Amino acid sequence: MSQEQDEHIIEAIGRSRIVIRNGTVVEVGEPQIKDCPLAKRFAYPIPDIKPESVKANIEHRIKAFGMCTPDREVLDTREFVGFGASELLSFGLAAGIFDAVVLACDGAGTVVVTQPAMVQGIGGRMSGLASTCPYSSVMDRIEQGGGYVADRAHATMDQLAGVLLAADHGFRKIAVTVALPKNAEAIRKKFPDAFIFGVHVTGLNKKEAERLVAVSDLVTSCASKTIRDIAGPKALVQAGVSIPIFALTPAGKDLIMQKIQKGTEPVLVKPTKLPALTDKQPEPLV
Repeated sequence: MSQEQDEHIIEAIGRSRIVIRNGTVVEVGEPQIKDCPLAKRFAYPIPDIKPESVKANIEHRIKAFGMCTPDREVLDTREFVGFGASELLSFGLAAGIFDAVVLACDGAGTVVVTQPAMVQGIGGRMSGLASTCPYSSVMDRIEQGGGYVADRAHATMDQLAGVLLAADHGFRKIAVTVALPKNAEAIRKKFPDAFIFGVHVTGLNKKEAERLVAVSDLVTSCASKTIRDIAGPKALVQAGVSIPIFALTPAGKDLIMQKIQKGTEPVLVKPTKLPALTDKQPEPLV
């Protein structure tokens, strides 16, 4: 692979635009978010969201598990947050609620995953992947672990293609993470029974948020004001109060409730008007 091809673009940690080339962080944009309670709990915490601290966090990820390099690890069993997207989806796979999960992975693009530890290994340590490049070693690890890669040649990200690939391999209980409303709508139209998890929603305008909420089973709120305003009142269940996850369908509610039922951590259950938020929200919400 030429050096010109070896590039990854991530939108993460306050929606900073981060460019990684040849294993090196070469660009960090100005974060839209100045403070985030979740960022303070990262393995490499970010107490104050500034370009230099964002850069240090990404460099830690590259060193710790090879993010955006050919050495990228794809398996992990640690839960980073109780009701994160990867934690819920890996639980759903382990519990037999799903038989395949479609994700985006640096070095591979859209992938179909069948192993809970791979859902966590890929999704638990990656956020906001905008574009990536193919690494045969990463794709080989995914396939050796029972997964499938939608586009080995270019590592493109196409979640509808991922769901189609999963269906072609005989999977029927398919979950998929989706960031763009138009992609979620296309998946819902072609696969009415797919489980859609809306992710990376910071910055969605009101119309975009309405469209994503209308076709999602679960949606995370990230630092989005519009998702809190639109998904919150429609939610059947809310998990978490700082960065809430909203269940919008019975299927979404069932996933959260089963995870609670089979978990060991104490949980507060209380009928209330949603969204229920604390003062510890990302600042500002956008």
